Amino acid sequence: MEIKIGTSGYSFEDWRGNFYPEKIEKGKMFDFYKEHFSTVEINSTYYRIPHPAVMANINKKAPDSFEFMVKTPEVITHKRKDITQATNDFKDCLKPMVESKRLKGLLAQFPFSFKFSSLNLTYIKNCQDLLRPHPLFVEFRHDSWNNREMAEAFKKAGIGYVSVDEPQLSGLLKPILYNTTETAYLRLHGRNAEHWWGGGALRYDYDYSDQELQEWKEKIQKLEGKAKKLYIFFNNCHLGQAVKNARRMMEMLNL
Repeated sequence: MEIKIGTSGYSFEDWRGNFYPEKIEKGKMFDFYKEHFSTVEINSTYYRIPHPAVMANINKKAPDSFEFMVKTPEVITHKRKDITQATNDFKDCLKPMVESKRLKGLLAQFPFSFKFSSLNLTYIKNCQDLLRPHPLFVEFRHDSWNNREMAEAFKKAGIGYVSVDEPQLSGLLKPILYNTTETAYLRLHGRNAEHWWGGGALRYDYDYSDQELQEWKEKIQKLEGKAKKLYIFFNNCHLGQAVKNARRMMEMLNL
């Protein structure tokens, strides 16, 4: 099983001194990042659909072997109204990465309020149709989705399920690793239970211990033979902890 590890975003001011040199230009951050990782999750697209030139600029800096995952806009996952134009605009911005064959999929992260129902399952399939031909990976926050009907529907439709690590608070998903397509996907958000519901940067203020990473290493090893590829993204980005933990995980997996 091929394993790719990166972080959820890379352009953070509070990574200066923790990962990036203190005086690095913001426009040079990706140049530095790509020397240490072979994949990244682009999350800024959730807040605003960029011009294709913006994505082209990032793409042209990437080595041929570099791989991008890109997060779908908020209108698709959170507002969920009149999404056709938004999906078209979003797909337009992705063209530079598509043409270079570095785009490997789209991440759709739905909110806690988006609970399991036949209607919501149909909505996800509609999103998949609008976003074709790009592979779609879906992350849930509410544990009502962790059921056989969802898993079977995803397998049939070819939609990837995103496993997560997050605080074990009521209603949130358990740290279970499994895949519904040949490609598995894991996002680690940290376990900051105190600040989770408050949102903001402190939600992702967490530093994984070796013991906690070892637990995931064992789950990853059990995935062998069940998936051809696994993406792991650390989203505990506060103060560069995602970089520290991602690099440690790479060491533990001998990558």
